[in-house]
Amino acid sequence: MLFQSEGPRKLSSALSNAMLALLWLGRINHGGNMMRAVLCKSYGGPEELVVEEVAKPIAGPGEVLIAVKAAALNFFDTLIIRNKYQYKPALPFSPSAEIAGVVEAVGEGCETLKPGDKVVAYLRWGGCRDYVVVAEEEAILMPDGVAFEKAAGLMVTYGTTIYALKNRANLQPGDTLAVLGAAGGVGQAAIEIGKLMGARVIACASSEEKLDFCEQFGADERVNYLAQDLKPALKELTNGRGVDVVYDPVGGDLAEAALRATTWYGRFLVVGFASGTITKMPLNLVMLKGVDVLGVFWGEAVIREPEEHAANVRQLLDWVANGDLVPHIHQTYSLEETPRALVAIANREVKGKVIITP
Repeated sequence: MLFQSEGPRKLSSALSNAMLALLWLGRINHGGNMMRAVLCKSYGGPEELVVEEVAKPIAGPGEVLIAVKAAALNFFDTLIIRNKYQYKPALPFSPSAEIAGVVEAVGEGCETLKPGDKVVAYLRWGGCRDYVVVAEEEAILMPDGVAFEKAAGLMVTYGTTIYALKNRANLQPGDTLAVLGAAGGVGQAAIEIGKLMGARVIACASSEEKLDFCEQFGADERVNYLAQDLKPALKELTNGRGVDVVYDPVGGDLAEAALRATTWYGRFLVVGFASGTITKMPLNLVMLKGVDVLGVFWGEAVIREPEEHAANVRQLLDWVANGDLVPHIHQTYSLEETPRALVAIANREVKGKVIITP
């Protein structure tokens, strides 16, 4: 079924009674060897996505079949369906890179997982459907007491951030951490994980409203970089010393200003370019400050360092189970409402994670 749009503004929140009836029938008639899947069959906006019944996958040797209970969406899902992302899956495919669910079946040779186990998995794409198949080693056990909705949204934003702060920057208790774009998904995660690792966190964002949101998640200090000059503001908050670590998912003009505000032997984490501009850094600043500029390519690290990835995810899950980390869920949507959820993300209406619950 094809979802229609109201044009470039926002996807309408109203569906006809007839469409709702069809959606409900689709929801209850997917047993046996069939399942529902949100499909990108041609590149375009969220309104081009369709929900169809497709063959239910079967776990092969070394694989597990997971009944998806929650799938998380991220900003890059709005790009991948337009063929504007670094990963370019073959058509048709489903959006959503991260899921939580229950193991329904295991293939030959599986030794760790069994039917009934609750797991999370990073897929890169393909999560917005009733069932997925992954290699056994890519599914990570969930501890008791963690909701599927909370677990599903941990892999990308929080996984990226713990990898950046722990594995790349070696963040230490007492370090000062400046987070650019702090109200965004990875920015919020950096505030929370930075605090859990013992850092003093300075949230940097573009409005007082966003900074109020950041303080709810533990930010110690705040800088509105539309109202203040970022470099002197960070210097002032560190008594002229400069920050130990910069977490930058924004890029653009902010990156150089933040680099200039680092301390001796500071660490600058290149996480992304939400501004749309890839910064050209003056390397003399790197030399004069002895700064380490550290690339954060979490998706590749998952492939190259799977054991470290699994350990980081287990740490995140333990924090959630213990109540130390409480991922903020913006809203949950049904599988059929996936286009509406993606429009909310594209319109920058989202604070926290967007979760799809098949």
